[in-house]
Amino acid sequence: MESPRMDLVIRAERVITPEGQRPCSVGVAGGRIVAVESGTVESGAVALTGERVLELGDDEVLLPGLVDTHVHVNDPGRSEWEGFDSATRAAAAGGVTTIVDMPLNSLPPTVDVESLAVKRKAAAGRIAVDVGFWGGAVPGNLGALRPLHEAGVFGFKCFLLHSGVDEFAPLDEAELGAAMRELAGFGGLLIVHAEDADVIDRAPRPSGPRYADFLGSRPREAENTAIARVLRLARETGARVHILHLASADAVGLIAEARADGVAVTAETCPHYLSFVAEEIRDGATEFKCCPPIREAANREQLWRALGDGVIDCVVTDHSPCTPELKRFDSGDFGEAWGGVAGLQVGLPAVWTGARQRGYTLSDVATWMAQRPAEQVGLSRKGRIAVGCDADFVVFAPDEAFVVDPARLRHRNPVSAYHDRPLAGVVRSTWLRGREVAGEPFGEFLVREAGS
Repeated sequence: MESPRMDLVIRAERVITPEGQRPCSVGVAGGRIVAVESGTVESGAVALTGERVLELGDDEVLLPGLVDTHVHVNDPGRSEWEGFDSATRAAAAGGVTTIVDMPLNSLPPTVDVESLAVKRKAAAGRIAVDVGFWGGAVPGNLGALRPLHEAGVFGFKCFLLHSGVDEFAPLDEAELGAAMRELAGFGGLLIVHAEDADVIDRAPRPSGPRYADFLGSRPREAENTAIARVLRLARETGARVHILHLASADAVGLIAEARADGVAVTAETCPHYLSFVAEEIRDGATEFKCCPPIREAANREQLWRALGDGVIDCVVTDHSPCTPELKRFDSGDFGEAWGGVAGLQVGLPAVWTGARQRGYTLSDVATWMAQRPAEQVGLSRKGRIAVGCDADFVVFAPDEAFVVDPARLRHRNPVSAYHDRPLAGVVRSTWLRGREVAGEPFGEFLVREAGS
């Protein structure tokens, strides 16, 4: 039996679906997936036909387009760090078809409806992938949270200590509780940079080129204390909360216990916490500086186990670039350098390299980097190869290896902690709503779906 003709059909021996990896033919019409037929033509499956038919090679796997919900684009205002054009091209080159942009490091920060309009205007006509936006929860903008929610932001980011930029101030405990109560009233989501200011103020100040000194300035206790406070207030207010860039494995038990008690909490970690270890970071290598910091090898393995166990829900990049000058390569001083890892384009191969070494599969990686981030922000048509979803795909060669060259990445600045790192897995092509991402930017703005 022959099916109706479609715009595009992709046939592959290995397709990552919510049910696992299997041979499939995937049919696309009008930018959506309209058929997923198990088996291939050679095995006698139903022959989907289309205006274009793409047969993947034996070394290629079809993945759902990745959803990266933690990206700092920095545009407008600091577009020399990164802009919508460069960030979304890098995303597409790395198999990411959806990003959600953080509210800070751009000028103005996204803390009210007016600043959201400025952000969207800056991005218009310049995005190679689909883009959504977070709002910010800062002192004095409590009344702006509901209007931002109604304008379509996916939730609200807050800090519990200095954010790194003066225009995005942290919340104290009273302000944090007030924000949670406000968001609980309309079902909003609070996403938290969870490091405690008092703990860090008591720690040694970071100075000089020794990574060990920088690590000592951001102890695990800072994360653990802040996460415990967030969970306590979430219990009291009923708010939904999400822990950003979890680096301290000590806090995994706190999150698991709170979830078991009915607290609506999710958590993410990042490729750099799963890839690097403190013991191997050389002095002066400020490209590795991020907050919270990359911790020890034993901690990294605990994060992998928590991810495999489902306590950590997802992996997103926390792509936080800057100009080379701000990394202070001249002095190698960790106290003075900007904190952030630029990893948007290499997140998929970085995670796959570590996952395969530990016995995880591409299905696991797709769950962590596509399906669960989409679910976490309520994007029901993203992150899965399933009928009704957007036709967002990655053609991935999992066994092809390469060495990272920052000069060849599409980030705005050639600064990468992955410099010279061998990785497994190459993105051969990226497809957004059934179109291959190549030149002309045709990404769309995304807004929070009703009820999420």
